[in-house]
Amino acid sequence: MNSTNSSQNRFANPLIVQSDRTILLDVHAPRADECRHALVPFAELEKSPEHFHTYKLTPLSLWNAAGAGFKPEDAVRVLNEYSKYDVPQSVAVWISETAGRFGKLRLVPAPGIDVPEKEGSAKKIREDYLYLVTKNQNVFREINASRVGKKYLAQCEYVPVSAETDRELSITDEERKFCFSMPLTLRGTIKQELLSMGWPVKDDVPMSDGEPLEFSLRATTAAGKPFSVRQYQSEAADSIVGDKGAGTGFGTIVLPCGAGKTIVGMATMALLKTSTLIITTNISAVHQWIDELVDKTTLTREQISEYTGESKTIKPVTVATYQILTWRPEKDGPYPHFSLFRQRNWGLIVYDEVHMLPAPVFRVVAEIQAVRRIGLTATLVREDGCEGHVFSLVGPKRYDVPWKDLEHSGFIATAECIEVKVPLPESMEIEYAVADQRKKHKIASENPAKESFVRRIVESSPDDKILVIGQYIEQLQSIAQMLGCPIITGRTPNSERDEIYRKFRTGEISVLVVSKVANFAIDLPDASVAIQVSGTFGSRQEEAQRLGRILRPKERKSRFFTLITRNTTEEDFGANRQKFLAEQGYSYRIARCETEDDLDDELSGGAAIGYCGQ
Repeated sequence: MNSTNSSQNRFANPLIVQSDRTILLDVHAPRADECRHALVPFAELEKSPEHFHTYKLTPLSLWNAAGAGFKPEDAVRVLNEYSKYDVPQSVAVWISETAGRFGKLRLVPAPGIDVPEKEGSAKKIREDYLYLVTKNQNVFREINASRVGKKYLAQCEYVPVSAETDRELSITDEERKFCFSMPLTLRGTIKQELLSMGWPVKDDVPMSDGEPLEFSLRATTAAGKPFSVRQYQSEAADSIVGDKGAGTGFGTIVLPCGAGKTIVGMATMALLKTSTLIITTNISAVHQWIDELVDKTTLTREQISEYTGESKTIKPVTVATYQILTWRPEKDGPYPHFSLFRQRNWGLIVYDEVHMLPAPVFRVVAEIQAVRRIGLTATLVREDGCEGHVFSLVGPKRYDVPWKDLEHSGFIATAECIEVKVPLPESMEIEYAVADQRKKHKIASENPAKESFVRRIVESSPDDKILVIGQYIEQLQSIAQMLGCPIITGRTPNSERDEIYRKFRTGEISVLVVSKVANFAIDLPDASVAIQVSGTFGSRQEEAQRLGRILRPKERKSRFFTLITRNTTEEDFGANRQKFLAEQGYSYRIARCETEDDLDDELSGGAAIGYCGQ
């Protein structure tokens, strides 16, 4: 009897785990929400239609989980707990073997070698080296026979730096036997190359301390408000700093927009008390970082500088933009501002919105692996597929919290997602039908019928602060003119941009139209309604950032409207963007409207009809 009941209970579970390592989640099952949260650390969402969501297990998803301390047996336990049927043995074995690759290869310190300064010279210089070690002879042979091994590595006899270092790193007899040497300067390159071979390297080389900087977090802000670091923010900072020993001091923190990633960065700085370089997405974000540091730490403005197109000074804490670092006078020339990474003895580098780290910057990140570093992001998704670079060069995911967990705790706002499907005017149907794919997307995105829907949403939300967000400047200018409100685009001068943001925060203006420049690192804490009128082709990363604009905690529920032209390519791209919302557990409503009058029922609230996706 008990066996029968147990079997019946299991069939009520939400998961089906398949032998191709895809996982189906029944969103209507009783335990679907808790199961979704349990999958987040180690599985990637691929599809999110209304009834069954499809997840995929990938090597990188398991290695990121391993970097955060999630063990392969934890992943298998989750699958067994929530699966309707037995988890295929091949999947359980693959999880164990793949996740188990993390740590099979380790980088550890090696003694330096004195070599002639130049050929024939009696003067010696010290060249720094590292060991790449493994306990496994077969792994050693595979690496030795590979292109990477032949190009970068040399078999060698293990000579300890010191007996104390060996004890701290728990160097085994097998690792002393299966050992390669390599120049310290190749530390990042080797990690990238071996990751591409399916071998994630555990970096156990201690970090350099950098220039000391004495400061602390305030208990009361400079503005006179009480301030304390939340428990999850403190845990995130601790996950990076650890005991400051081998294998600590680097990694990526994944937290929702509005959850205080800047506070995590400052808490990490306060733990390390060292000269810090912070790199973020734009000048407005630079100014926000500086304001937050002055408000919430004992640092003074004289100790902090900005390194941007407008001002290039270097102080104990320097805040720069990715744009200035990747600027160069000639298309194929060097990047002159990469020198910023070496112009001070930095003890910490903060990569804000690390999923936006430009590809050229990865080159210099690969060269400065001895500096402690933290990546901050709301999503590890990169539209260029370079998630592996973030893993190997900035560091694996060390800490994350599901968005819904923070919503339930009141640390971010409750949010409601509403997709409004509007018709394409008859006069544009032929133009749309004969256009190529990219032009189709632009026509659907700029659909002029969307404007009346924007007006109706704004008129029905008199007590809200509203952001209208889009991709196409002419469309946004037309909407701003219709609403009689300010607009911020990439061409808006930084001083004017900061002044408009200030007026929005203080309530002098309640509606603001913004282009994609507001996607990242902009703090508009009182925004409670976002209306997305157009966006990048199906970018989940963009969806995360735009939703994040309205997630700062507040008394009222936040609403996220997306206007989609129905029966067009915009529906397909919208479905891809919505994967992110589904992964985080946000419900949504679909409003199919002919005119703005049809929207009234939705504005007054209706029943959720599923999770984001098509």
